[in-house]
Amino acid sequence: MASLSPVDSPMIAADVVRGVCRMLLRHDCVAIAEVPLSDGRRADLMALDAHGNIVIVEIKVSRADLLGDCKWNDYLAHCDRFFWAVPEGFDLRPFEQDCFLPDRAGLIVADRYDAAVLREANTVPLAAATRKKCTLAFARRAARRVIHMMDPDAEAI
Repeated sequence: MASLSPVDSPMIAADVVRGVCRMLLRHDCVAIAEVPLSDGRRADLMALDAHGNIVIVEIKVSRADLLGDCKWNDYLAHCDRFFWAVPEGFDLRPFEQDCFLPDRAGLIVADRYDAAVLREANTVPLAAATRKKCTLAFARRAARRVIHMMDPDAEAI
């Protein structure tokens, strides 16, 4: 039986999420995973920093997933900063292509224990009304998740 490379491991996406969340927390950013956005998209990770800036992190664990994803540009309307996050050993060359907006999007490499920013994301401030809407949705979603952790039988709000 052929062994799986680290990038092919079925648990690798969860590992990347864990490592990125740990790194974000060290930088005073609180994150939640699988965040539905108002346009119907779903962000892999959304975080708020201490100043109210919104960060979205898109996790990619395979080249096919990266090259086949055409929806990620829609996330830019919901955040001040956007990052790609990949596992160690991922081919980083595609992220230098213009279509992946290297002048806007940051790049993170992560494992299950930690993450490192290889390229910072540029900040493009959201309009005040959009920031309020996104922040309120983030807070309500986070609160719902806490309620359901304490009481799995609680009705959906």
